Amino acid sequence: MSARRGTVVAGGGTGGHIVPSLQIARALVERGHPAHTIELYGSRRGQEATTWPALEFSYTLLPGRGLRRSMRPAAWWANAGAVVGLVWACVRALGSFVARRPRVVVIVGGYASFAAGLAAILTRVPLVSVNTDAVPGAVNGLLGRFAAANAVAFAGTDLPRAHVTGTPVRPELASLERSPEGRARSREVLDLPTDRQTVAAVGGSLGALRINRAVADLARAWAGSGGRAVYHVTGRRDYEAFAPSADGAADGEGLRYRVVPFEDRMPDLYAAADVCVTRAGAMTVAELLVSGVPAILVPLPGAPRDHQTRNAEALVGIGAAVHVPDLECTGQRLAEELDALFADPERLRAMSEAARGHAHPDAAARVAELVDAHAR
Repeated sequence: MSARRGTVVAGGGTGGHIVPSLQIARALVERGHPAHTIELYGSRRGQEATTWPALEFSYTLLPGRGLRRSMRPAAWWANAGAVVGLVWACVRALGSFVARRPRVVVIVGGYASFAAGLAAILTRVPLVSVNTDAVPGAVNGLLGRFAAANAVAFAGTDLPRAHVTGTPVRPELASLERSPEGRARSREVLDLPTDRQTVAAVGGSLGALRINRAVADLARAWAGSGGRAVYHVTGRRDYEAFAPSADGAADGEGLRYRVVPFEDRMPDLYAAADVCVTRAGAMTVAELLVSGVPAILVPLPGAPRDHQTRNAEALVGIGAAVHVPDLECTGQRLAEELDALFADPERLRAMSEAARGHAHPDAAARVAELVDAHAR
């Protein structure tokens, strides 16, 4: 960071932290802050270690990692090392803030946010917390009590001084074209028929075994459904196990079933889909809202503070999604839910409108405005 007092944006480890951090930083640049006055804080073990070096912002990668949620002896030893790393990360952040005194610190959640947020509190630097789930995460829930402002994705989030900003997502999603012509173009890109009812099933970058099994069973049940297509993103971990499912699931004029390990053209997938079957992580639900895609949400069981269930309930509450508990996610249940949705085009249209009506495509700009309002 230069001699000019700058802004620290801290958060990393997963895409759910990296994407909002980067979009907030870029929104600050659009508000007139030179890129060299913005510094990103992340973790050496997170995705940011490989993605940030090519960006326009300076960055600091802190040592250590987050704690394991397990009572096994191996986890105890690992957590002892993690605590040492966390203490050292806090010392590094504290020393940096004492020396350079940022104008404001923004935390987006995750391991790196704790060190930067605690250092901000100890050095009396204004702190702005960005909470992307319907229930505060561990770091945001703790440090958010000391924040000058808490940017939240959903109204009713239990944090003081809360401002509903939405979750910053990739800007290309705001201009997604889901007209019949736009859907046809995206389906061509994904090698899908342009005139079929289309389901996108996404288990995340690694995969979701329960969803993958249910979707494979769904594809077998729909093998003779010539008017439908399923685009199944298994995640890299599960791809080899489920790729053969595509061979026997359909033939001739039957179901068009595509199985891929990963999809980096998510805007096209959102545009192509009539319905998306997926987990209910913070970035996923934010992208579904901005894209206007009706969803069947299968929350990850055992997620910290059961935040995925709360996210799913928030979308169900506005009429944008159907909630299927993980234990109930079978091919038969998905078929029942999807058949009901496809039989009621008006309901699908209303779900899409509800999603976009509650989206915040300008979330990054809203957070940046909040940051400037509380900076010194």
